[in-house]
Amino acid sequence: LEDVLCGNRFRISPPSFYQVNRAQAEKLYKKAAEYAGDKKTKLLLDLYCGAGTITLALSDHAKKVLGAEIVPEAIDDARENAARNGVKNAEFFCGDASDVAKKLARENLRPDVITVDPPRKGLAADVVESIAEMQPGRVVYVSCDSATMARDVKRLADLGYTARRACAVDMFPRVDHIETVCLLTKE
Repeated sequence: LEDVLCGNRFRISPPSFYQVNRAQAEKLYKKAAEYAGDKKTKLLLDLYCGAGTITLALSDHAKKVLGAEIVPEAIDDARENAARNGVKNAEFFCGDASDVAKKLARENLRPDVITVDPPRKGLAADVVESIAEMQPGRVVYVSCDSATMARDVKRLADLGYTARRACAVDMFPRVDHIETVCLLTKE
């Protein structure tokens, strides 16, 4: 499948995750970009990047963007989507978010911003710890499950991060599910 989102053309393989409500997804990603800030000197890490939709939507807000995803087909899509859209400051890694986050923390990676858009189960405890170890100034958390996001925001708060702003985006009108984007900053 192919679609245009936030001015980028995306190819999406069947195993790749993609927000199907384009109009609302653009609002969600624009809010994520606002929360990430707009400094060209940033290094931005996007965990759970899927086919690269958030990574590429934020690529013009950072000097370099890194994306990590466990689904190999999604990473192939992300790499092709970056090339298709002429995005040269993006690099993608295939691997479990826990493993990638631990590896990058051990390598002393210090991103200015980390974005996460995990599945409904939220972040594993070791991902939260690795995020805190990398000490980004901002964490932008996108979630389809407000309960797991609340749990993870508390975990991040215990490690020195404060929730500053949040915004709900109604992706599927007339159902209970919403997407929420939350900005956390390092104390």
